[in-house]
Amino acid sequence: MKKTNKDSPKINISEEEKTKQLAKRYNVPYIDLSSSPIDRELVQSFPADFLHRSNFIPFEKNENTVKIAIADPSDIATIDAIESHLGMEVEVYATIKRAIHEALRKSETAQQVLRDATEGFIMQVVEKESGEEEEIISVETLADKDGSIIKLVNSVIFTAVQKRASDIHLESREEGMIVKYRVDGVLSEAMEPVDKKFQSSIISRIKVMSDLDIAERRVPQDGRFRLKIKDKTIDFRISIMPSIYGENAVIRILDKEMITEAISELRLDLLGFSDEVLENFNRYITQPYGMVLVTGPTGSGKTTTLYAALTEILSIEDKIITIEDPVEYQIEGITQIPVNEKKGLTFARGLRSILRHDPDKIMVGEIRDPETAQIAIQSALTGHLVFTTVHANNVFDVVGRFLHMKVDPYSFISALNCILAQRLVRVLCSKCKAPVKYNSKKLVESGLNPQKYRGRVFYEARGCSECYDTGYKGRTAIAELLQLSDEIREMILARKPLSEVKKRAKDEKMVFLREVGMDKVLEGITSLKELNKVTFVE
Repeated sequence: MKKTNKDSPKINISEEEKTKQLAKRYNVPYIDLSSSPIDRELVQSFPADFLHRSNFIPFEKNENTVKIAIADPSDIATIDAIESHLGMEVEVYATIKRAIHEALRKSETAQQVLRDATEGFIMQVVEKESGEEEEIISVETLADKDGSIIKLVNSVIFTAVQKRASDIHLESREEGMIVKYRVDGVLSEAMEPVDKKFQSSIISRIKVMSDLDIAERRVPQDGRFRLKIKDKTIDFRISIMPSIYGENAVIRILDKEMITEAISELRLDLLGFSDEVLENFNRYITQPYGMVLVTGPTGSGKTTTLYAALTEILSIEDKIITIEDPVEYQIEGITQIPVNEKKGLTFARGLRSILRHDPDKIMVGEIRDPETAQIAIQSALTGHLVFTTVHANNVFDVVGRFLHMKVDPYSFISALNCILAQRLVRVLCSKCKAPVKYNSKKLVESGLNPQKYRGRVFYEARGCSECYDTGYKGRTAIAELLQLSDEIREMILARKPLSEVKKRAKDEKMVFLREVGMDKVLEGITSLKELNKVTFVE
């Protein structure tokens, strides 16, 4: 892992140096696109596939000339084609390919590709004829003469990757098919609804890509496929589910390059935790043995936190083994095992085998059943440092969850080092966030004291081209950490009410999730609306 950290900047420097040398050889200036404003209308006056295929972007237009940034200034044919398209002279600048792709992404050319591809598929509302028969789909009928269904599906996937979406949702409705992207944990419609008559063809195309049975429409199916998009290979996981209006599909995007970029910078101090939580959590992950538990709902960043912790403590002196379902991040220097329940490799069975491989640190993706819980606790008690996750709403619910699994309370409490509960909140776009002051009614609804917060400046999302009109850009973590002091351990073993345990934790200066989130709201990092969405108003 450390090796990757050292090597990754060199790749960027060499690419930049290579482009600068090319610029010098062909006597054109070099430009850093990240600090240059891009004219969106000018970009969208070009065919999107031409921009992506030729690796260039126009960024400024004068009376007689258009300035373009291109990755290869020696490509005279492309420069001639641009001049003939514009009917104007072109002023050439050189820049790195990655910067062009990023600028194109921000200019929504991917959305343009999608608009072009969906022309003709947009839903038209028509009267439903009685006795309408279900369309029969075969591989032959799928391969449209012009391959337009294939083009549509590819465009939906391409646009999702460009927008850095984590999932694509294809939802069958009575009136047609809705396409949504999940970006930063939030779903939004990607385009106009697709006409119902194309619904089966689109789902069948995805099944063909995933090597699934296109004739089977009554039971759920899971599959996967791999595509090469812009010189990088991306894995996709597919889940098909029947519904009353046809089949629904969810495509999970596992962009290894994006993950690798994130992992190369994956340190606990970059995830957004408060200084106090960070200091205490760092202390527990460097203990020789015990259990470190991270909790939160699905999609709250638990796995990312565990990987950041493993990256922090990664050392040639220790053997680290993980068992996960599935392995989403791949880290050099760690042995990673994927769960395969069809073949009988469950968390419990895998964990037993791991212990025979003499590990120092173990990560268990999730504790779902009493057997896995019992083995994980025994591992923590017998000299291993165990990292794991469990689904619960806060640190106190975790205790109840484990006791419900019928584990021995004394063993569990003895093994436990700490419990971290976390959520992800979206970060307000720095370019367009707007200051607001709330009235007393709004403050009371959010559980805030009007006398204390009246007149305080909060920030709300507005939306601009930089953040795709969402008002947010990226996410950050908020977390609460329960440290198990002797008093708290005794209270849990004595089966005291969780309200008393919570009060004791507060007396011991524990800062709860909502309070941590409020600090981020007051700093203008996130909005009150976003915090209310991910934490309970008390």
